[in-house]
Order: sequence, then structure tokens, then C-alpha cells
Amino acid sequence: MTPYPFSAVVGLADLRLALLLTAVSPAVGGVLVRGEKGTAKSTVVRALAALLPEVAVVRGCRFACDPAAPDPLCPDGPHAPDSPGLNRPAALVELPVGATEDRVVGTLDIQRALADGVKAYEPGLLAAAHRGVLYVDEVNLLPDHLVDLLLDAAAMGRAHVERDGVSVKHAARFLLVGTMNPEEGEPRPQLVDRFGLVVTVAAPRDAKDRAEVVRRRLAYELDPDVFAARFDADESALAERIAVARERLPRVVLPDGELDRIAQVCLAYGVDGMRADIVVARCAVALAAWHGRDRVTRDDVRDAARLALPHRRRKDPLDPPGTDEERLEDALAQADAQQPDEDGPDDTPPDGGDGGPGPDDGGGGGGGPDGGTPSRPPAASNEGPDAPAGPSPGPVPEPGDGPAAESVPADDKPGRQQPAGAAASPGAAYRTRNLSIARRGEGGHAGRRSPSLSRRGRVVGSRVPAGKLAGAPHLPATLRAALFRTGADRGPGAGRLVTPRDLREAVHVGRESNLVLFVVDASGSMAARKRMTVVKTAVLSLLRDAYQRRDRIGMITFRGHTAEQVLPPTSSHEVGVLRLAALRTGGRTPLAEGLRTAAATIATERRRDPRRRPLLIVVTDGRATSGPDPATVAPALRGVSTVVVDCESGPIRLRLAARLATALDADLMPLDSLETGRAA
Repeated sequence: MTPYPFSAVVGLADLRLALLLTAVSPAVGGVLVRGEKGTAKSTVVRALAALLPEVAVVRGCRFACDPAAPDPLCPDGPHAPDSPGLNRPAALVELPVGATEDRVVGTLDIQRALADGVKAYEPGLLAAAHRGVLYVDEVNLLPDHLVDLLLDAAAMGRAHVERDGVSVKHAARFLLVGTMNPEEGEPRPQLVDRFGLVVTVAAPRDAKDRAEVVRRRLAYELDPDVFAARFDADESALAERIAVARERLPRVVLPDGELDRIAQVCLAYGVDGMRADIVVARCAVALAAWHGRDRVTRDDVRDAARLALPHRRRKDPLDPPGTDEERLEDALAQADAQQPDEDGPDDTPPDGGDGGPGPDDGGGGGGGPDGGTPSRPPAASNEGPDAPAGPSPGPVPEPGDGPAAESVPADDKPGRQQPAGAAASPGAAYRTRNLSIARRGEGGHAGRRSPSLSRRGRVVGSRVPAGKLAGAPHLPATLRAALFRTGADRGPGAGRLVTPRDLREAVHVGRESNLVLFVVDASGSMAARKRMTVVKTAVLSLLRDAYQRRDRIGMITFRGHTAEQVLPPTSSHEVGVLRLAALRTGGRTPLAEGLRTAAATIATERRRDPRRRPLLIVVTDGRATSGPDPATVAPALRGVSTVVVDCESGPIRLRLAARLATALDADLMPLDSLETGRAA
């Protein structure tokens, strides 16, 4: 099917500019596109491939070697310097979230192994993407072991394969483009840092633009070829402009003054490491080439900083993502104040010197990305749960809230309802002890919390399957079993017959992610002696630990006479931080209701995803002043791994949390021993 034309996209100027700059200079490092669902993220990325110049490859080479400079380590080589070549379109390779490791890096060529009895390598997606585009949709959901492979390839520009008896190295330099919906959770910081540019997109807020989007989409679906033909001239002009900018790129000069400005901006903005400086410099050079200039200007540096810096300042993985516009403007202004104007005014026309048309020339709909200064990213309110800034928002007013109740433990006065108090703010998160499920799981989701055997991860051996093959076969072990059975005296080309009894199952070991369900006591007794601030800090620390271990999380609170599911199970840990910060205290303690709600939530999630094991963390002092005895709910939680975090403090302790832990067959952990390094 004919792809949707790049120049037919309405709006999204920042995104299109970022993609065009990486097409001009792949060294910029790729683009991560953040945005709500239905904002044409995938459409724009797929449309980019049609604009990329053709690449010359060695004829017959599966690794897309350049005839002018073939890779000396190419597995299909060595290639002679005058090897015959051919031109082909740049590859657009999509890496699905459910891809297996062998499809990403390659594996043993089974067909040749069975037919000819020889060991050969079958390339994977990294080899196919060499000198092209590697596109990962929903990159934030990519399993950790695949993220590690991408990080290695992106850092070295080469894939190193050691698996299934195959040892291969090959070039893997590609333009990495990822898209994600922030509601599904954030990717690992190491992966985000590998993207040179990060762009946040949102649907148009103008009725005319929205109508134009629908009009063009319907026309495209009616007849893709006719619709694409309307934009052939614009597409050709864009492709030509990319080619011209690539030729100009080596001649662009980055003056020392602008290089100093880049360093000053990065220092003032508070980024970590040196990658930010390098990316801003490369992006500024690409901007100058795109606009037809041979010299980087102040405007190029400012525009590059807006695209390359915002995602590099986050200090904590649970800090809300997005652009800190005021901080970036202050950093740019500070750099301008320290930088003397040595270059004089810039008389270069905004559209560059080559007279090339912009992406929207003749295409209409919301402005092109080549107008000089990219528009600012949309406000954080367009990103749903990520909108509030900071992990500690102020109190959220609720109807009927009375004065603060954090000084009087109302639970000590039966029959009297304590009014809800203002939300306490958590303190700084700390590193917690690893709370995990002791029993080893079978086939869980890849993660970093509990021990598990799974269908993915590190292969440590093989075994004879018990009945039907449950996971992937262990190919070398299967072939060895067939060779041993048929005898090793058969010559090459004779073939080997593999029977079901030869099959060996791969054994993967590692750790899995879990559903970490927090049940937090928000009653009046928790507000005594400002205890809720300490409790919120502990839960915030556990939330950060769950993020780092790739868990799903959920949160239930109980106070008064009811329990509330304030956060349904989700992968968006930032939302959990916001809900925790807004949590209020007051009222009696319906502990049994909290446990009953937890049991119902776990039962629902087990039906949705039977492979993800739950870990229940109950944060309470053990008091139950409303509702039935919590022990009556214990049978509903039988078999659920549970940790009771005892929040009781003071010189006189009733040790009710210990009784609750006994009833639930749970581990008991005092609140003050949750932090790593403290004695239990």
C-alpha cells in the first residue's frame, strides 16, 4: 500500500523538523516521539523512509556494505574495493515489541544446518536496518533484554552476536526512531538518553486543522495512489533538499563562539555528562545545512537546544517528563549574556540559500518545519496524567474537608469521625530493600524483581520437554541430539532428520516483573505525629523501586468506612506519584475493606494476565476500628505473596501489624528498616 506522504501531514512542525534533521545527519542520534494516542506519530515516521536518498550496497551482501568502503569484518566479506554495487531505497525496519532476541540480532541458519550440516548465520533486524531506519513503536514497552541489545548497537555502531554456537560481528548503524504513549509508562532513562532529540506531540487544538486532518485521511483511504500523487512535487522537493543538505553538511563550520555558547547552555540547564553538548552541536550543524548555510548561527544553537536538551535534565526517573521552557529560556539568556556577539548580524534568509521548498509548500495545513525556529512543545496538559509538574502537588480540595487532622488520632475515639486533613507532602525518596516473591515463577514477564523461569531472557541450558514443547526450542541441543542419534559419519549434504524426540527446550532464567499492589492506611491514626509524611516517603521510594524493576503498580487506600482504588493497575508510575502526593488522611480504619478490595483487584488482574504474579504491600499500623476483623479476609488472599510494612511508632506499641502479618502469612518489615543500610 502506498505510504501516507510526509508533506501531507498537518501541523507537527517540531516532529517533522526533528526527523528531517536526523535524515540530514544520522549522527544526531535519532528521535523519540512522545504523544497521546491518535496523533499520527507512526504515520509521520513511516512516511520519512520515502524521502531518504537511495543507498549503494554491495551486490549480494546481506549486511548492506557500501561498495566505496566495505566493512572489513562483514560476515559476507571480505569484499574487494571494486565490488559490483547497486542502488536501493533506504530500509525502514520495524522492531515489534514482541520480537524475540534471535530475530533482533540473528541466529543459526536452521535450513542450512539441517540440509547441509554446516554452521551458518542468519542475520536479524539490526543487520537489515544498517544504513536505514530502525523504527520501534511503543518503545517504552520494549522488554529490557531487547533494550540492552539496542543500547549496545547504538553505542558501538556494531552488533556482536554470541549465541547458538555462532560468533559474528557486523556493522549496525541506523537512524533510531521510537514512538510512545506516556500513559503506558516511561522507558528506561538509558534508552531515552540514546535518542538525540525528543519531541512531544499533541492533536491540533484548532477546529480547521482537525477538519483538514480528517479530510486528508478520508481522501487517502479512498484512493492512496491518487492522494499521494497530489504531493509528488512536494515529496520530490523534500528528498532533493535532504540530499543537498547532506552534501553541504561536511562544509558547515561551527565557530568557537557558538561552541562556547553550547557549553554554557548545557551547564546552565544542568544536564549530566557530555552527550548533550555533542548532540546539540551536531543538531546545530544539521540545522545550518538544512537552511542552506555554511556557518552555524546563534539561532541554530537555540533551536537545537530546544530539541535536544529537555529530556536530559531529569534527575529522578519519577520526575514528570516534558519541557521546562522557563529553565531552558533562562539557560539560553544566561549563555547570551556571557557570549560576546562576534559574528555580527545574520543576513541569511530564513528559508536558506538553496531556495528549496518546505515540507508544506503546496501541501497546506498548519505550517512546515523549516521556518527557522521550531514551535514550542505543547503544554504538559496535553499529555494526560503527566500534566502536573513535580512529584508533590498542593492539596486537592474535596467537598466536606475540615481542618487538618494530623495532630489527633481519631481512631482512638470510637464513634467519632475524624475530618480529612490536608495532603502531606512526601520527602526525598531513598533506596529500598528488595521486596520480592520468594517462590520462583514460571513464564512471567521480563523484569528485575522476582526469580523466574521464562520464555525470554538469558539461556542457561536445555532440557527434554515434559510433553508438548512449552517455549522456544534450544536449536544447538536439538541438532546435537539428532546428530548423535543418526550418527556423525554422514557426509556434508546428506542432511539430518530431526524427529520430535530430538527436540530440546531452552531454559531461560532471570527475574520477572510483578504487579506490585500497595494498600495504604490513610486513617486518622496514620496522621498522628506527622506519620503520614514518613509513610508517603516510604511508598514513594517503593514506587521508584517498582519503576526501576519494570513492575506494574496499583494503589488502594482505606479510611472512614470504605476503601478506594485510587490507582488501577498501570505501568505509568508517574501517575502513582501524583496520586500518592494528593492522598489525604483522616477517619477511622476499615482495614478489612482495604484487604477485600485488594483481593478483588488481584482476582481481576489474574483473569486479565495470569502470567504476572502479584506482590501485595500493606502499609499500616495494624489498627482496625471500622468493619470486621481483618483476619476474616485472609482466606481471599491465600497464596498471594504479601509484605506488611509496620508503621507503628512511639514508645508504646500494640504490635497489631505483626498479628496481621501472621493472619496473612506475610513477611513483616518495620517502616524504619525499609531503607537499604538500616538494620531490620
